[in-house]
Amino acid sequence: MEPGDAAAEPHRLTALAMTNYGHFTTLRAEGRRVRGLSLHLERLRRDCRTVFGTELDPDEVRARIRDALADAPDPVTVRVTVSDPGLRLERPGAGARPQILVTCRAAAGELPPLRVRTVSHCREVPAVKHTGLFGALHQRRLAQLAGFDDALFLDGRSAVSEGPTWSIGFFDGTGVVWPAADVLPGITTALLRRHHAGAQRTAEIGIAHLSGMAAAFATNSAFGVRPIASIDEVTYDVEHPVLHELREEYESVGPEPV
Repeated sequence: MEPGDAAAEPHRLTALAMTNYGHFTTLRAEGRRVRGLSLHLERLRRDCRTVFGTELDPDEVRARIRDALADAPDPVTVRVTVSDPGLRLERPGAGARPQILVTCRAAAGELPPLRVRTVSHCREVPAVKHTGLFGALHQRRLAQLAGFDDALFLDGRSAVSEGPTWSIGFFDGTGVVWPAADVLPGITTALLRRHHAGAQRTAEIGIAHLSGMAAAFATNSAFGVRPIASIDEVTYDVEHPVLHELREEYESVGPEPV
């Protein structure tokens, strides 16, 4: 990886905007500690191998995050983006020298339940948290213009997969159900899978299954667990006890120092 302060060199931002080839992770830092930090670092290392065919130094990432937190509010949402300013549109197969850019924004407070609509959409290379967000954000925009808060993607089999920037889970009355679909491996979902005390399973969730669910929720490192109030015309109990249980389990996960 290249040394230096990415935020101080505008040409790196220009290259990222023009080429938009890279990957990132978003995390919430509070008191210079991050829940699931080791999973975020492993995601960055894994995706760097996939996107650029090279290794990423996790110690350098931690150092960059520490530097960014020095003047940031607390709590804060941190985005770590990995891109190569020297990579050109006509030669993405050239040898890569990826660099790290860390940006911060004030963390959001408690968010209201989501009202979402389903749409057939599959993200490119779904296993990678990449910077190619146009398709996902376009679907979010269309959903909002139609009066919803966000979009919920359906895969090629019309089965539930994920949201534009969040994962989804359900409670069917007996346990938590995670979609069996080709999706981004979410950090918050991974932590809940480890720490949830109740029954859970993975299954394909089609449109016909939605009305049989007792509760639905979105997961994301920026907000943790967020209730889903409705999917299309199907409504859910946003105060279901399992949602409070999941929130408590997630908040009980000890944050790691940066």
